[in-house]
Amino acid sequence: MRVLLVGAGGVGSAITKIAARRDFFDHFVVADYDLSRAQAAVAALGGDEQRFSACRVDASDEEAVTRLLTERGCDVLMNATDPRFVMPLFNAALAAGSHYLDMAMSLSRPHPDHPHSECGVKLGDEQFERAEEWEKSGRLALVGMGVEPGLSDVFARYAADHLFDDIEEIGIRDGANLAVEGYDFAPSFNIWTTIEECLNPPVVYERERGWFTTEPFSEPEVFDFPEGIGPVECVNVEHEEVLLVPRWVGARRVTFKYGLGDDFIGKLKTLHALGLDSTARVAVRGEDGSEVRVSPRDVVAACLPDPATLGDRMTGKTCAGTWVKGTKDGLPREVYLYHVVDNQWSMREYGSQAVVWQTAVNPVVALELLATGVWSQPGVLGPEALPPLPFLDLLTGYGSPWGMREQGETPAN
Repeated sequence: MRVLLVGAGGVGSAITKIAARRDFFDHFVVADYDLSRAQAAVAALGGDEQRFSACRVDASDEEAVTRLLTERGCDVLMNATDPRFVMPLFNAALAAGSHYLDMAMSLSRPHPDHPHSECGVKLGDEQFERAEEWEKSGRLALVGMGVEPGLSDVFARYAADHLFDDIEEIGIRDGANLAVEGYDFAPSFNIWTTIEECLNPPVVYERERGWFTTEPFSEPEVFDFPEGIGPVECVNVEHEEVLLVPRWVGARRVTFKYGLGDDFIGKLKTLHALGLDSTARVAVRGEDGSEVRVSPRDVVAACLPDPATLGDRMTGKTCAGTWVKGTKDGLPREVYLYHVVDNQWSMREYGSQAVVWQTAVNPVVALELLATGVWSQPGVLGPEALPPLPFLDLLTGYGSPWGMREQGETPAN
């Protein structure tokens, strides 16, 4: 298998470090708009690693990406860019006859009149519109295959197949006790994406109602996370799982709640109030009197530290997981399936901070299942459309085990 990895930022660089320890592929072409960043990702693997090469590509240039896939003979495109570039990369892979994998889906657009009650364009809608073409091509577009979405969706399918007869609710719950020394505000993940998912109207699914939206940061609850993280207040956030899980897993209700904290929420609200979350370009006059047009959100991202560089200053753990409530053998049951990464461990073993590493390991596991033919169905599919056990077994084989807690048990410390 030959892989084109587009995006050599924090997650992309972590993907190369994880994949370099595996033997399921022949070559990774690491491409980025910034050639030096792609070269640095390859150089970090050491001179003995000859299965990786670097090149430049503009992820927004669909034709250029299609040519690159064809010229380099790549079997799959792995998208490690932010969601703005999903559609050109997704379309390029289809045009080139390659498989495709991403960790975030095509962007949503709020309902123009009722943004906090009705859905407009939902996450992934543009991709699912081309599902029939992908199925006819015989290629797989595996969408939302990071940690959340991704592993969380695998957990949902595993619970439905093995743990429950009937599911009342599936709720993705994400929390951490990470701290970054020396910064008052230093998000542990891409701020562009964080603003997008946190300030857009959250989507909730209910079987009788379908998909609908609420106010940002709605329905706060305190969730007790395992392995010493403890209680964290979580709120509704727009996320792909709510759009993916109901397509393949039966549940009366599906939600996604993220542990953000009052301080983080307050800063996001301030950015919104000032218009600094906007992606629309505005005119700014330079020192020489010339005018340039910039996106306020891009300026915010440029002013904050790169999350990939924060590992040495970061302490604590991050937890991604899926809470499921329903019945088994006629009795009520409630479980939390989870994956915890300790930043000290991920920095020591891979030189990648915990949130970045946790996101990166899952698409590499999926890529190996694709390479070996274990996951092979064609079409535009979410992780929950595929058998969960091979994925969970292989994730453990990567040295990153997952856990399950029957709710009501004392969280493990």
